[in-house]
Amino acid sequence: MKHSRRYRELVESYDKQQSFPLPEAVALVKRMANAKVEESIDVAMRLGIDPRHADQQVRGTVILPHGTGRTVRVLVFAKGDHAKEAEEAGADVVGAEELVEKIQGGWLDFDRVVATPDMMGQVGRLGRVLGPRGLMPNPKLGTVTFEVGRVVGEIKAGKVDFRAEKAGIVHSTIGRSSMDTKQLEENAVAFVETVFRLKPSAAKGRYLKSMALSPTMGPAVRVDPLAVAGQYA
Repeated sequence: MKHSRRYRELVESYDKQQSFPLPEAVALVKRMANAKVEESIDVAMRLGIDPRHADQQVRGTVILPHGTGRTVRVLVFAKGDHAKEAEEAGADVVGAEELVEKIQGGWLDFDRVVATPDMMGQVGRLGRVLGPRGLMPNPKLGTVTFEVGRVVGEIKAGKVDFRAEKAGIVHSTIGRSSMDTKQLEENAVAFVETVFRLKPSAAKGRYLKSMALSPTMGPAVRVDPLAVAGQYA
């Protein structure tokens, strides 16, 4: 893959093999997010788990203290008073059967989906559309609930979901390049602390194998896993 001159200069500006303490890694990634467009800042953590086993899965949510830095479009499947509650909480789209048909027709202009339990019989028809995109409402993530107002508010405030992939990696956006270093660091800490809090009792050996931060259009920066485990575990 051929990289731009800007990307190559960024790679040459630091030691890619070095692992940095989390605050230094955040500052470095913030400096490298200098593209002409606003970039996302992402975190990836490789865990010492085997997600194929039910007792070693890591899945959860965290409300980033400074939000994600981007506007999240929330769709809610609800009726009656619950639909009104969702609208008052700031949901971008609220509806029922008509939304199911609209999505089946190819409309996907939203980022998160919440549904009341009584709507899941119809929402389930969208599994093949929403599932691969990570948009399917899930009780374990709190997105299937009658408390739609609270959940919509949390999502708008910066709530993100994460789940360990087959290789044991969890990843998430922790903000945008327009945010200051302190905000990005505090978001990163919130994510890390949540992942450690969800450590499965069946996981053996070192829990955090490796960690990295990266801007959308720049190289990744390694974070010292031992320092992170010692400080935030």
